[in-house]
Amino acid sequence: MTFDPQSFRGLSVALLTPMHEDGSIDEPTLRAHVDRMIAGGCDVLMPCGTTGEAATLSVEEQERVVRIVVEAADGRVPVVAGAGSNSTAVARQLAANAKGAGASGILAVTPSYNKPSQEGLLGHFTAIADAADGLPVVLYNVPGRTAVNLEVATTLRLAELDQIVGIKEATGTLDPIHTLLAERPEGFLVLAGDDILTLPALALGGDGVVSVAANEAPELMSRLVRSAAAGEFDEARRLHFHLLPLLRMNFVETNPVPVKTACHLMGMMRPEVRAPLAPLAVGNLARLEAVLHRVGLLGDPGAGEAR
Repeated sequence: MTFDPQSFRGLSVALLTPMHEDGSIDEPTLRAHVDRMIAGGCDVLMPCGTTGEAATLSVEEQERVVRIVVEAADGRVPVVAGAGSNSTAVARQLAANAKGAGASGILAVTPSYNKPSQEGLLGHFTAIADAADGLPVVLYNVPGRTAVNLEVATTLRLAELDQIVGIKEATGTLDPIHTLLAERPEGFLVLAGDDILTLPALALGGDGVVSVAANEAPELMSRLVRSAAAGEFDEARRLHFHLLPLLRMNFVETNPVPVKTACHLMGMMRPEVRAPLAPLAVGNLARLEAVLHRVGLLGDPGAGEAR
């Protein structure tokens, strides 16, 4: 299904990959999760990213996950598929596979471990765009996970390419978002990559967020994004502060361990993550349960939200 890249605005969900007890992909639960995300107001589905545990999925598994998500979405929303690797050749293959599976776009993360120069990053992303063969590409900068930062100047050079349409900026600070919004070419999308920066990024004129918390609370995150985008900042602030304990709790341990555990507690999927990730620590499990009750995601779905 073809979508205009401007349809990548709004609330994107960094989609979890549900797994069976043995670690294999739970395809029926993945399809159900897609339906839940769309019904909850997510504008874009982003499988096979950090939250989707792409680092421990094989090339074949990633293609299968993308195909399932595309089939389950059935043209209702765009599917922007992760195609990240510290090998440019593998990333190119993932991008080509995602196009073959029907994705609407590619999410291309900075390569981990290698620590390439900015010129190396330019070549890496240009090669992925070439392999995507016409699909729009969203860059993904997350130096806390990859040990390399895509500098704003490099992003702006890549933004000159027609096929590179935006960036998920997940440095954990507003600094690069400020500069990108001030200097980006017309139409280039700037998406917050950290839930906690959703409101400030949108207030500055950003185009949306790629959200971990949308897996747990799609309706609330959708309302937050729509309120902020409409300039209804009193409501957006209320929702931001209501969700803040959850947004923080989701990163009490390595993502996606807390969010997947939360979705398990809410009855959506099993909590299994692939090694070397480990189950949530017992002490943090109790804290997570308390936060889910406080936000209204356990028990009465609306109990924790001030109206």
